[in-house]
Amino acid sequence: MASRKPKLAAQAPGIVRRRTLKVLGAFISLLEAVRVRASGDLGFDLAFEALDFPSCQRKAALDPEAYHIYDQTFHNLSIVWYWGALQSLDTERLKRWGSVGSLTRLGGVDKYASRGVGDVPMNKLYVQPDHSLGPEATRYIAMLPTVHNFDSFGYDLRVFNGEARPRESWSMLFDPRARGRLALVDEPAIGLLDAALAAEAIGALHFENIGNMTPSELVALFRFLRAKREEGFFVRCWATNEEGAGLLRRGETAIQSMWSPMYNDLGRARLHVREAAPEEGYRAWHGGISIARHVAGAHLDMAYEYLDWWLSGWAGATMARQGYYISAPEAVRSYLTPAEWDYWYDGQEATSDLVGVDGETVVVPKGAKRSGGSYVERARRIAVWNTAMDEYNYASRLWSRFVAEVNRRAR
Repeated sequence: MASRKPKLAAQAPGIVRRRTLKVLGAFISLLEAVRVRASGDLGFDLAFEALDFPSCQRKAALDPEAYHIYDQTFHNLSIVWYWGALQSLDTERLKRWGSVGSLTRLGGVDKYASRGVGDVPMNKLYVQPDHSLGPEATRYIAMLPTVHNFDSFGYDLRVFNGEARPRESWSMLFDPRARGRLALVDEPAIGLLDAALAAEAIGALHFENIGNMTPSELVALFRFLRAKREEGFFVRCWATNEEGAGLLRRGETAIQSMWSPMYNDLGRARLHVREAAPEEGYRAWHGGISIARHVAGAHLDMAYEYLDWWLSGWAGATMARQGYYISAPEAVRSYLTPAEWDYWYDGQEATSDLVGVDGETVVVPKGAKRSGGSYVERARRIAVWNTAMDEYNYASRLWSRFVAEVNRRAR
């Protein structure tokens, strides 16, 4: 008697298995609120995997089959592109490509803007005929520009000139008042640049191109940093928003590298911590979204829908409530209150308390004014972009040894 194949359980009537789009990225934009809203708007499921910058870049380059969407930053793009992990994006399939602003498409917000040095997004935006990345506009891009910001450092007003506003400069990181109370972010493409900007600002070093240091310049920089470590300047190097904000809440630091969401997590310390607008300019960064090389068919259609969704307004408004900007800002207006738009984008005084991503917690009190002014004013003053320079591997090794020594002494 022939054996019978077991019957598969019948799918319940009316239940349709939804496809899932897998997104690999960093904690900057892969928020649970974003995942839930995008899934509801788009009609398919999203699975987010958020990793730290180096781990995300490594997985994106070496295991592209593990994700559909790569969501990180332009300064992490080159290595992933070099390994052939990503496919070109056809701008003719991107419904909102025309709404992307001039900062990334043309290199600056206007003709008066400083372009900055380092990994300028425009220089890696367009896919050239030989499949390299460059600034010459073509139909194809490597990464859709999305979230970005202009970062500096936060400092304690009580330590620096009491309640009066001091002259804001990167040199403040190595002001004698910062000794024993300075922290940097543990990221060689970011914290290293904060330190270099400060070293140059006090006249200790000069770099021909601070966004692409030579081996001898890196040696000089780390010789300088080791000397400052011996002088007792550094408390530690932090790795997450929570860790960095905690240092200020507990009063362990008086000045440190800062990212915008950290200002919303300072508690009572917010009353005396100010975000600097350095006279030398900001250290800028730009995030974006790419599609893995293997994605095709229905999943490719879903991927393009997801990219377009990021520029449709809601996501940009959510990013604004963390202090971030979006590459297509006009779509954001209808998702922000007038008071929110005036504060976050126009640099005006908050006419009411403003809430954060959760819709409840007040992150900006009435009467506050954003440091640095409007979006355009801030975007005009870029000193350097977060950068994985030509000597990135060498710089990373030097940086890792330095951070390990700083944090070992802190224990």
